[in-house]
Amino acid sequence: MLLMVLTVAVASQAQRIIRYNQSPFHEEKCYIGASLSSFDLNYSGLEDLKIGANAQLGYFIVDDVMLSGEFGYNNNGKGSDYFSAGVGARYYIQQNGIFLGVKGNYIHQHNYNDILPGVEVGYAFFLSRTVTIEPSLYYNQSFKKHSDFSNVGFKIGFGIYLND
Repeated sequence: MLLMVLTVAVASQAQRIIRYNQSPFHEEKCYIGASLSSFDLNYSGLEDLKIGANAQLGYFIVDDVMLSGEFGYNNNGKGSDYFSAGVGARYYIQQNGIFLGVKGNYIHQHNYNDILPGVEVGYAFFLSRTVTIEPSLYYNQSFKKHSDFSNVGFKIGFGIYLND
């Protein structure tokens, strides 16, 4: 049943893109996004409950490829909040709105700094011609303390694709 609902949603999304007769992911388009992550679905060795908020700015350098910058704040439930900043890239599959991403984040916590490369897969569901809801799954790898800071999780975001 879930597979059937997902298939109908992807098909309707593809039809919406075709109807507009222009890819929403075309070159020189700008992107503004914000997301909340984890919702207690995150797992890492250091954290009980994690809630994170991220802001993202992006620019399509060519059709379907976006470079982005990101800033975030995370609370892990144990009183040790941390900030992150990073860069990334996304590749969008025009036919269905699925995106594949890679990124690198620098995290800063009291007396601890780390670099976390990561990957993500998500879906840009268009509510209108320019506004999206973007659920995604992600994995971030810590090189300093793998068991404490590497994490896998779910986030949901909103995006605005600005017309040029």
